[in-house]
Amino acid sequence: MTTDIGKKKNTLKKTPKQKAWSILKTVLLYGLIFAAVYTAINWWRQPVMPANPQLQLTDYQGQMVDLAALSDDKPTLVYFWGTWCPVCRVTSPTINKLAAQNNYPIVTVAIKSGDGQELHRYLSEHNYSFTTINDQEGRIFADWQGQVTPSYVILNKGEMSQGLTGVQPLWSLKLRLWLSTIF
Repeated sequence: MTTDIGKKKNTLKKTPKQKAWSILKTVLLYGLIFAAVYTAINWWRQPVMPANPQLQLTDYQGQMVDLAALSDDKPTLVYFWGTWCPVCRVTSPTINKLAAQNNYPIVTVAIKSGDGQELHRYLSEHNYSFTTINDQEGRIFADWQGQVTPSYVILNKGEMSQGLTGVQPLWSLKLRLWLSTIF
């Protein structure tokens, strides 16, 4: 009888290939669950275009910025951020790179980041050259029902085509802008 039990124990052991496959399936399952939850949270937190959006704004230097006109030619990325936002310290250099490539219009909205001089000092200190609207009281962000920074909106022909939040790699932003030209 002891030999039968020993045989059963040996037959229940997984081979290295079976173990690897089991681990891979578990990682894929948890990855899919994470992606679904992340997508749902991102969708829930994304900005929402107001019924009557203010698309003609003035940047912190007094220059007029017409988001509707910019987005008529090419999809336009609107990046909501703040000088006080730790995550924005990671994402803003990516936005600056994207703006420097000059393939798509990029307009940023600095939320509650001080007056024009403070904002100018911050932008200069970090060598950011992107167009920036100073939303000192956070009214623009509130109009868009923004909940978290950083948040992004892609406008195409004056209409919001995509909204997203959080850390976005450069390739993802480029892909989203390009897809907005197609759809």
